[in-house]
Amino acid sequence: MPVKKKIITSKKDYNEVMRSLENIVNKGEKNLSSRELKQIKDLALAAQEYEQKSYHIPAPETLEGIIELKMFEHKLKQKDLAKLLGIGEAKLSQILSKKRRPDVLFLKAAHEKLGIDGNMLLQLI
Repeated sequence: MPVKKKIITSKKDYNEVMRSLENIVNKGEKNLSSRELKQIKDLALAAQEYEQKSYHIPAPETLEGIIELKMFEHKLKQKDLAKLLGIGEAKLSQILSKKRRPDVLFLKAAHEKLGIDGNMLLQLI
């Protein structure tokens, strides 16, 4: 018998789904049946869909914010980003703290290595 896809339509439904997930997960991975594992997947997907529709996180509006978002997305520390971009750590730190304006080499590297739109970079400086 096919299982009906769970659709969350309210904050109340969302909270109920999250409580259900917590109750199942608290049993411990080794104590879960295959039915419960599928239920976790279905509930998590429903929660994710609701979150994507209900909670909008605005995109960063500054060069520094975009660079920091890319660092988070790529799981990079500042020193790793400097190495990836081919610049010194001090230079990157100064750019991120607005003590130094980004130069063409930095902008080109940010575009090529991080995939940031070139037009966006130019508008932000």
